Amino acid sequence: MAHLRAVIFDVDGTLIDSNDAHARAWADAFREYGYDVPVERIRRLIGMGGDKLLPEVSGVEKESDLGKKIDERRQKIFNEQYLPTLHAFPKVRELVQHIQRRGLEVGIASSAKGEELGKLLKVAQIDDLIEAATSSSDAKESKPDPDIVQAAMDKRGCPVEQVIMVGDTP
Repeated sequence: MAHLRAVIFDVDGTLIDSNDAHARAWADAFREYGYDVPVERIRRLIGMGGDKLLPEVSGVEKESDLGKKIDERRQKIFNEQYLPTLHAFPKVRELVQHIQRRGLEVGIASSAKGEELGKLLKVAQIDDLIEAATSSSDAKESKPDPDIVQAAMDKRGCPVEQVIMVGDTP
């Protein structure tokens, strides 16, 4: 087995207890545009990128005018109503510091958009510990495709056999 060099974390549902908030923000946005999608259905899909979740539950493509409006509304609802209520899981900061003291790099691979990811890292209280985070803007395809994770490994120059990925969604 190769020597371990890095640990890459997902954020939502892994470092921050935010999956329900994301699902509720999507449901709220869908409802405003006439789509009654149960939170429970959306909740099972949290972890995949919005570009995949949106058509999966509504049939609306993200790049369509309507898809863009729903996604923008979801982001606004999330940032204004749900983000202020979020908290990190216990001892996240201590975990990241421990990993770094062991000489390992810590990376982030999240489907969140860049600006939103910065806010989430502040909630997790690790924004000052993470040198480079990978968001949806760093990858061609969103999760569950591996592009975001690959981009995180590429930023660190680590081959796959020297990295552990920690997340909450299979």
